[in-house]
Amino acid sequence: MQLAFWVIASYLLGAIPTSYWVGLAFANKDLRSLGSKNLGATNVFRVLGLKYAVPVAMVDVAKGVVPVAVFARYAGSAPWIPVTLGAAAVFGHVFSVFVRFRGGKGVATASGAVLALAPAALVVSLVVWIAALKFTGYVSVASILGALVFPVAAWFAVPDDAYTFGMGLLLAVFIVFTHRTNLRRLAVGGEHRFGKWRRGTS
Repeated sequence: MQLAFWVIASYLLGAIPTSYWVGLAFANKDLRSLGSKNLGATNVFRVLGLKYAVPVAMVDVAKGVVPVAVFARYAGSAPWIPVTLGAAAVFGHVFSVFVRFRGGKGVATASGAVLALAPAALVVSLVVWIAALKFTGYVSVASILGALVFPVAAWFAVPDDAYTFGMGLLLAVFIVFTHRTNLRRLAVGGEHRFGKWRRGTS
């Protein structure tokens, strides 16, 4: 019962639709119908600008950190519990009960969860993310590559932690899944490069 409570709490924390509420509160805009129609920090940047995108991203990252670093202390002593709570938060972000199960892509919240689990491996993923964004211009490509690199980095950073490695594999598959529409747009040349939406070009 105790574990179930913290799993639900992690899901509900992750499900907080930060970008949706910020869009409505500060600009009276529903991000589900604007830009990429995704409830993530990248779409906040496209529609509202950096001023709102940065705090939204920070909150979304915190939604992944808190279940792993805080909730897990009270949920039990099993080594797989932090991973489970982190996964619940990511699932909540992507399938938020507050916005009809239509949330973001899960990258920021997943980053928060793995930050608490394997910070060194996250640094490697972040370097890959930045490099991929710089050379391709696509946030989707950067996010997918960063996610795919994480389990490999975790294997070397925390070789004795099979649960973090396993979570990394699952998150990599899950993030590829959440970017499936981006992959389809990339295949036909319809994906937008980062920053160009705000200049009105494709």
